[in-house]
Amino acid sequence: MKKTVLVTGGTGYIGSHTVVALQEKGYDVVIVDNLANSDKEVIYNIEKTTGVLPKFEKLDLVDEQACRTLFEKYSFDAVIHFAAYKYVNESVREPLMYYKNNFHSMLNVLSEMKKHKISNLVFSSSCTVYGTPEELPVTEQSPVQKAMSPYGNTKQVIEEILEDCCLADKDLNVISLRYFNPIGAHPSIQIGEIAKGIPQNLLPYLTQTVIGKRDYLSVYGGDYDTPDGTCIRDYIHVVDLAEAHVSAIERLVIKEMENNYEVYNVGTGTGYSVLDIVHTFEKVNEVKVNHKIVERRSGDIAQIWADTSLVNKTLKWKAKYALSDMLQSAWEWEKVMNEKHKK
Repeated sequence: MKKTVLVTGGTGYIGSHTVVALQEKGYDVVIVDNLANSDKEVIYNIEKTTGVLPKFEKLDLVDEQACRTLFEKYSFDAVIHFAAYKYVNESVREPLMYYKNNFHSMLNVLSEMKKHKISNLVFSSSCTVYGTPEELPVTEQSPVQKAMSPYGNTKQVIEEILEDCCLADKDLNVISLRYFNPIGAHPSIQIGEIAKGIPQNLLPYLTQTVIGKRDYLSVYGGDYDTPDGTCIRDYIHVVDLAEAHVSAIERLVIKEMENNYEVYNVGTGTGYSVLDIVHTFEKVNEVKVNHKIVERRSGDIAQIWADTSLVNKTLKWKAKYALSDMLQSAWEWEKVMNEKHKK
C-alpha cells in the first residue's frame, strides 16, 4: 500500500521539487499551500514532470480550524513541513510577521499530528541556525549561535520545540534538515524558483538581470573577510536537496532512526563567493552579468559551508550536481519563464 506524505508549502521552490522526487519514488502526495509566495500552476507543472497530479488544498496553516479540517480529511503517514516565510532581510524588517506565521503554522501541524497519531516529520530547517560560525566547515555539532535574523531565530526555536516534543513523546520521530543555499531548476524545466515581486535571493535576481528585467545585480558588500570580499555560501542544486528529503522520509518510514530526533546538514561541502557565482554563470552560459558592489545587507554573515559527512553516511545521500549544472538550469528556467510572460 502506498504511503501518503503531506507536503506543506508544496507549491514553493523546494517543496515542488520534493513533491516530484516523492512521486518518482512511488509516494502519494497531498500539497497544502496558501499560495502567498507561489502559484497554483505549479501543481500542473508537477503533473507534466511526473505524469501524476498531486492532491492540493489551498489553506493557511496558521488558521487552526483549517489545519484541523485538513487532518480530518486525509490520512498521512508522514509530514514534510516547508510552509514558512523565508527571507532573511524581510524578517529583519517584519519580525512579528515572521514569528506569527512560522511558529503558529508549525505548532498547529504538531498538534494535529499528535491528535491523529502521525509519528513521522521532516522539518525544513536552515544553516542560519549556526549564526556566525566559529569554525568552518560547520558540522551538526557546531554551536548554535545567536541568530542574525528573526528568520534564523524561527528555525532555531522550532528545532528546540521539536526536540522537546520528541523528548516528551517517544513515538514521535523527527528529522531536521539544515539546508544551505538551494539554486537551479528541475532538468525538465517545468518547475523552478518563482520570485514574486523583486527577488530576495541571489539567483533569480541574477537571472532577471541578465534577461533584462533588472538594471544590475546588487552584490551586498565587497569588504567581508573572504578572498574576494564577497559573502561565501554552500550552494546546492534544488533537485539534490529534494532527494535528501526522500532519503529522510525513507529513514523515518522504515524506522531506522537511532534517536527519535536527528539533525543533518544538507549542502555540497564547498563554499562559493557571490563573485564566484557571477563569473561561473557568465562562463557556463556565455552571457554578461551587469553587477555592482553595494552596501552590506542586514542579517548576512560573511561565510558558511557544510560538513556533509553525517548525511552522506547515515542517510546515504550525496549531492550529485556541479555548480555549472545549477547555474545552467537556473538560466534555462529564467528563459522559459520569460517566454511565458511574453504570451
